[in-house]
Amino acid sequence: MLVSEILAIKGKVLFTVASNKTLAEAVSIMTEQDVGSLVVFDRGRMVGLLTFREVLLATQRAGAAWEALPVEEAMLKDPVVAALNMEMDELRRQMVEHHQRYLPVMDDSVLMGVVSFHDVAKAVLEEQSFENRMLKNYIRNWPAEDQA
Repeated sequence: MLVSEILAIKGKVLFTVASNKTLAEAVSIMTEQDVGSLVVFDRGRMVGLLTFREVLLATQRAGAAWEALPVEEAMLKDPVVAALNMEMDELRRQMVEHHQRYLPVMDDSVLMGVVSFHDVAKAVLEEQSFENRMLKNYIRNWPAEDQA
């Protein structure tokens, strides 16, 4: 299965935030939209990724002043990205190897979506369910042996 197929299952809704916004504004977007990540943009290009992990780390570092912290000080700079034609096995390997639960999907410099570990798990379940149905259908329609 390709990343493009995972995005087709998930949908391509994008949630972004500007790098100069405050962490409080970003957390507000994340909670209102019920998402675990925001792609960070500056002057029309992706510069980072903000996930709940970065929010927690920034909160620990900044203490009570975390809300005023600019997103650019908390975000993951230059995150690993996925390509539309990347195989799911490579995607999973990248996520595990780089300890990154969310990967922006880029087509050259254009953001196409974000794939999460949850999206990958859901795609695997759907793929296995389809294969299971096909195998059961194949077995059910197996030609009976001639008994002469």
